[in-house]
Amino acid sequence: MEIVDTADFLSTEAGRLVRTPQGPLAFVPAALPPSVIFDHALVLALSRADAALSELSGLGRQLPNPHLLIAPYLRREAVLSSRIEGTQASITDLLADEAGQSPQAPADDVLEVRNYVTALEYGVQRLDSLPLSLRLVRELHEKLLHGVRGETATPGRFRRSQNWIGPPGSTLASAFYVPPPVEEMKQALSDWERFMHRRDELPDLIQCALVHEHFEAIHPFLDGNGRVGRLLITLFLIERERLTQPLLYLSEYIERERRGYYESLQRIRTHGDWSGWLHYFLAGVQWSARRAARQARELMDLRESMRRNVAESPKALALVDELFANPHINAARVKGLLGVSDPTARAALAELERAGLIAETSGRQWGRQYLARGVLKAIESPSEERDEQR
Repeated sequence: MEIVDTADFLSTEAGRLVRTPQGPLAFVPAALPPSVIFDHALVLALSRADAALSELSGLGRQLPNPHLLIAPYLRREAVLSSRIEGTQASITDLLADEAGQSPQAPADDVLEVRNYVTALEYGVQRLDSLPLSLRLVRELHEKLLHGVRGETATPGRFRRSQNWIGPPGSTLASAFYVPPPVEEMKQALSDWERFMHRRDELPDLIQCALVHEHFEAIHPFLDGNGRVGRLLITLFLIERERLTQPLLYLSEYIERERRGYYESLQRIRTHGDWSGWLHYFLAGVQWSARRAARQARELMDLRESMRRNVAESPKALALVDELFANPHINAARVKGLLGVSDPTARAALAELERAGLIAETSGRQWGRQYLARGVLKAIESPSEERDEQR
């Protein structure tokens, strides 16, 4: 008996089943948009998500140093999005690696997370010259899979063979979801791109939810589809000017509510249940935006507190923001950041240490390494999460 069974697909509105060249059934999603019923519950969910997103976007305008204060968000998202795909690297591993130290996680896992950072930064910058498009999607994919285990999955190129989704060791015949065959995939991608470019027909968050779902249904790459799909959420909202800074990420919510995520996507294909998916997505936006806003305020408050502690030391003060980009620091990094001599760099580190902003971690007299533990804690988890863990 086929895992993808025609009896499971009770609605034809979301798409159709076709035979793959290999024999098993595959799902071809119907072109967007579907018929969305804006009942009271959906309108309320949309209103709450919109309000939370607007608050976060407004907060983004107030960031005193957007580039450095956004860095913690971006890296945390890179870790969480990659973790959904099975990597073991933590935010501590990533930051240690960027600081030239040895992370505890496998090197391949850390590189996958670093690639996610690179792809997201690239995507945000690329939006200045290229709209969201199939071309940009391929470019993101190439950045994401460069030099890692998925590099054999043709980075930057849409698949030319059939793929499937299932547990480890599954085959095309035993998969629980088979995306469209290659020829149908090409048409589906073309339709998806046209829908993504349509404006002023649907609320932005509704369109964003549909764009993400459809990309996952098409599954156009041999590997990396989930990560690219999550990148597209943030980039779509930036392009539509709903986010002033790349502060909203849904990976943590998806990881927490993973079963609901996959079930709501699958119910679109089997039951045409768009409402269930839209409610899931809007709840994720609301939760993630509120969480990101709290963390942004905490980081800004921490920054101001740290700056006050070293206000009389110009060089130490200049290093405070850099600790938010990466709380690992040493004399070599200070020399590069400030363009100063080794003794001056060590003196600046001593000022930070006396103020209690950093602590020595290597136990060596030479090549000493320091860590701003307060910054690392604020990056790893907002305060209410730390309270829950006590």
